[in-house]
Amino acid sequence: MSAETVDVEVGPHDDEPHGEGMRSRLNWLRAGVLGANDGIVSTAGLVVGVAGATTDRTAIVVAGVAGLVAGAMSMAAGEYVSVSTQRDSEKALLEKERRELHEEPDEELAELAGLYRDKGLDDTTALEVARQLTAHDALRAHADIELGIDPDDLTSAWNAAFASMIAFTLGALLPLLTIAFFPESTRVLVTVASVALALALTGFASARFGYGPAGRAVARNVGGGIFAMVITYAIGTLLGTNL
Repeated sequence: MSAETVDVEVGPHDDEPHGEGMRSRLNWLRAGVLGANDGIVSTAGLVVGVAGATTDRTAIVVAGVAGLVAGAMSMAAGEYVSVSTQRDSEKALLEKERRELHEEPDEELAELAGLYRDKGLDDTTALEVARQLTAHDALRAHADIELGIDPDDLTSAWNAAFASMIAFTLGALLPLLTIAFFPESTRVLVTVASVALALALTGFASARFGYGPAGRAVARNVGGGIFAMVITYAIGTLLGTNL
């Protein structure tokens, strides 16, 4: 019987992100999807609620524009503060690690070897890996396995803020334009339908890029958005009737 030679390709799959690439991708995905979803749902809830209280197109559009601007600024500021705090923490941890490597190199080498032993390497291999990584780039070696940080790729607060602001604005434009340009008899229903479709798309996209189950993400997005619009429309109708 002849033996077949099987070629085995070693290394990560080209279509799968790994390590810092995956963390960076998920951070951007989180900011973009949260921004778009907030823009869609909050603006849709606002304009639908106002539409329940009045048929005045100008009042509805003014409320929607105000909500869009306020929401986009709020998202940008919140993301900037959040990511700035994270970046400050990352810098402080890296500085602490840099100081320890300078003051206690032997202890840090032993710590690094211990971390690799905890991952399943035997004592000899773990120590050899720790020595080689330390010789190559000690700070990066500790930052990676101990802190989960890439010293050359810290999260940018400004990038995150702009991403959230733009995503929120793009999401908010859909319900705003829909309710502004459709006639009074259909604008609420068309807005609800378009928002449901948009939320289904963002839910699917988040699941696709994050390698999660699409059905669950879509159901969460669409269900939450419709619930928000139903509540705000009911409140708007109640207030419009009684005021």
